[in-house]
Amino acid sequence: MRDFHLPGRSAVYAVNGLCATSHPIAAQVAVETLKRGGNAVDAAIAGALVLGIAEPQMTGIGGDCFVLVKPPGSEEIVALNGSGRAPAGLDAAALRAQGLAAVPLHGIESVTLPGAVDAFCQLNADYGLMSLADTLAPAIRYADEGVPVAPRVAFDWVEDMAVLKGAALDFYSFNGKPPATGQIFRAPGQAEVLRRIAAKGRAGFYEGEVAEDMVASLRALGGSHTLDDLAATRCDYSTPVSGSYAGIELVEHPPNGQGATAILLLNILKHFNLAAMDPFGSQRAHIEAEATKLAYDARNRFIADPGHTSRLDHMLSPDTAAKLAALIDPSRAMPAAAPLTEAVHKDTIYITVVDRDRMAVSLIYSIFHGFGSGFASTRFGINFQNRGAGFTLREGHPNEAGGAKRPMHTIIPGILRRNGQVIMPFGVMGGAYQPCGHARFVSNLADFGMDLQAAIDAPRCFSGADGMEVERGYSDTVRDELSALGHPVNIPDSPIGGAQAIRIDGDVLVGASDPRKDGCALGY
Repeated sequence: MRDFHLPGRSAVYAVNGLCATSHPIAAQVAVETLKRGGNAVDAAIAGALVLGIAEPQMTGIGGDCFVLVKPPGSEEIVALNGSGRAPAGLDAAALRAQGLAAVPLHGIESVTLPGAVDAFCQLNADYGLMSLADTLAPAIRYADEGVPVAPRVAFDWVEDMAVLKGAALDFYSFNGKPPATGQIFRAPGQAEVLRRIAAKGRAGFYEGEVAEDMVASLRALGGSHTLDDLAATRCDYSTPVSGSYAGIELVEHPPNGQGATAILLLNILKHFNLAAMDPFGSQRAHIEAEATKLAYDARNRFIADPGHTSRLDHMLSPDTAAKLAALIDPSRAMPAAAPLTEAVHKDTIYITVVDRDRMAVSLIYSIFHGFGSGFASTRFGINFQNRGAGFTLREGHPNEAGGAKRPMHTIIPGILRRNGQVIMPFGVMGGAYQPCGHARFVSNLADFGMDLQAAIDAPRCFSGADGMEVERGYSDTVRDELSALGHPVNIPDSPIGGAQAIRIDGDVLVGASDPRKDGCALGY
């Protein structure tokens, strides 16, 4: 139990249904959808689409999603891949010939086809109780009427403004400037798109005037995208992957998402007695950082389009984890993981909903970096994602950029099971941090017995491309000790990630939401 003398928030307890997400209006919409007779799928779609208006720098209908669904009356989990593919004309060899070593982060080459809308339509048809029109109605209303810009959204908007260009500046700035907290953001063009989807289903987006607006805009910017590319966009059902840690089974979406990385990371951490360490001390942070480097090196080698990922079994093997764990020096940071592992290997929103029938949805929906590619369609203002930056240009690599391929994705929804029973849908936003965030969240629960809100509130650190980022929640002493171990320590400008979770505890649901974001958990 938290100390009620100190600032903080309590977990939310409810019986009939609960939503946890990163914006309170979206959480409210989800709960209202449940009250109107919708189920967890209806509520998650309704809330997610509102998030595209409430947090447009994070997500939108020009992006992708991944979903894990536990149907009512079952403990099985279904995975739905709502990530789009590269246009058929994308050619890694041609990009290399231009002298490029990587797909430009905010170039037209990074724009992949949007897959989320198709996935939402498929989910509605297969699992929803409400009509698509009823499910989309709240997002249409908020796109027309607008949403006040929340404090964290305003903070991000300032940071992400620099990538906006062309039509995107018209739709996502206020006379070329970021909004102040409380200013109203409206998206009437997107409201019109949503009306067409409500009336015609996926055809309202992937065909007709909306499709023509997207493709004409992309081609005018130098893209190879075609109407055929857009019309061919389809989501796929697949089987999740899973691994166990301290009696908890972590269930993740399979590739092209990076969920297997979280499982490998926990498999490595099993070889260390984390529970005996200070949860916020330098020893745990060091071991986690080293294991993260090794797990992410495996991710970079193996995870790709599902049709090109061939060594997933190797990545999830306990033997692989044991060999990697043996490379960790408890007293010194490794300078780089790749040379050591050669012999062994040869921005985002999250929403979770559980309803009265205990259907559970874990849904993550993103345009990748802040405002994605920085491009938008000229008529309707659909912000294009930059997921193609997840490809590599290394010739022969499984994740090499190519036409009609899906890139490696950072966004991963999660679900926890114990003894075969689903106990918790959860997610951790934060780009590359997400597998590390999943592993740390599970360890906070299993190794340190933290309650749900405390496990999310706890300070974070992450050893990634920008060195070892250590939040201000850690002491200066810990930062000094990590520096002495050889880590390039810095305090990040923004907090690391954001998380939401719902625990299914018999007849009661317990929800928690990250104070690093504007959102909350709400139930009834």
